[in-house]
Amino acid sequence: MIAIIDYGVGNLFSLKSSLKYLNVPGIVTADEALINSSSKIILPGVGAFGDAIKRLESIGLIPAILNNVKQGKPLLGICLGMQLLFERGMEFGTHKGLGLLQGEVVPLDANMGLKIPHMGWNSLDIRQYHPLLKYVKQGDYVYFVHSYHASKCSNSLVATANYGIDVSAVVANKNVMGTQFHPEKSGSIGLKILKAFCELGA
Repeated sequence: MIAIIDYGVGNLFSLKSSLKYLNVPGIVTADEALINSSSKIILPGVGAFGDAIKRLESIGLIPAILNNVKQGKPLLGICLGMQLLFERGMEFGTHKGLGLLQGEVVPLDANMGLKIPHMGWNSLDIRQYHPLLKYVKQGDYVYFVHSYHASKCSNSLVATANYGIDVSAVVANKNVMGTQFHPEKSGSIGLKILKAFCELGA
């Protein structure tokens, strides 16, 4: 069973529907016991970094996430959920993240003449092999919606997407993974990525 963490800031229905399509049992939960008993964890997220980390703190789930990761359980952060994996976020001030990956989350540069948020389909430039992308090809398209991106994260960078700059699209370090895009909104490619995540350790 995969636990989809419910802390009020995620696209939970689409994610659960995607897992159901893949015939993978998933549960949307904020229950620490269910998270502890799960085989894998998905941390979704939309909205602002500071608000999201405060929500996780307020419902007491940060220790559970960190403990499960320490025990080797696979964790996938999606969009804002990916950003929370880093050491800090610079959205409306500086906020401490989960610290599971090295790096920080900074704004996309509107001075480059690009529309912010970055919204729509963009192709992946795969920089290194990772099992999360084992069904994905160079140049496959996925769906983004974001105004901030991970920086100073070269040690965990798996794939980028170009939006004036090379945006960190997929990051990973051991059992901690993240996608800046939304797999659950990325059609067949997104389903392939979720399928690969579900198969980790199987």
